[in-house]
Amino acid sequence: MYLKLRDLTAEERTTLDRIARSRTEAVRLVERAKMILAINEGQSGPEIARQFGCDADKVYRWVHRFYDQGLDGLQDKRRSGRPRIYTPDQYAEVIGTALTSPQELHLPFASWTLDRLAAYLKEQKNIAMGRNRIDQILIAEGLLLIAEGLRWQTQESWFSVKTDPDFKAKRGRSKHSTSKSLKMPLSSV
Repeated sequence: MYLKLRDLTAEERTTLDRIARSRTEAVRLVERAKMILAINEGQSGPEIARQFGCDADKVYRWVHRFYDQGLDGLQDKRRSGRPRIYTPDQYAEVIGTALTSPQELHLPFASWTLDRLAAYLKEQKNIAMGRNRIDQILIAEGLLLIAEGLRWQTQESWFSVKTDPDFKAKRGRSKHSTSKSLKMPLSSV
């Protein structure tokens, strides 16, 4: 089946030539421009389809879109994709809460952990967001958070010098857990 394309305007012809020779445009757009130029030169849909390794329906689809919409018809249409789960306001609430001291919110702890932040957001702000997602949001906003001085509390064991500065002195001398009588010389092993 031969398709006769309407006559191209000078602007359309120049733009299609530029796109067809482009090394920086999207490959899909270059291919579509070449299809339109080939149809304009009198090639058939099946010939062009063989040349581009596609079916003739694809060629006809792009020709019809170009005929109906002009150069804009060669661009990809917007695709819907997955809808956002959280609104921008909820993202802002997560960041705002993380930047607020828990003591300002009359909470019984001095710093946030991901679990505490997730629990607070769920109970007080009605935002059910997992700790991993909260972490992703805060990492994405990392420059803001570093500038504001927010640091996550790291897990500390109950026995450390950080927890109790006098820990080393209070601890005393280490005691051996095995008696000397149970120790065997290495030469006998």
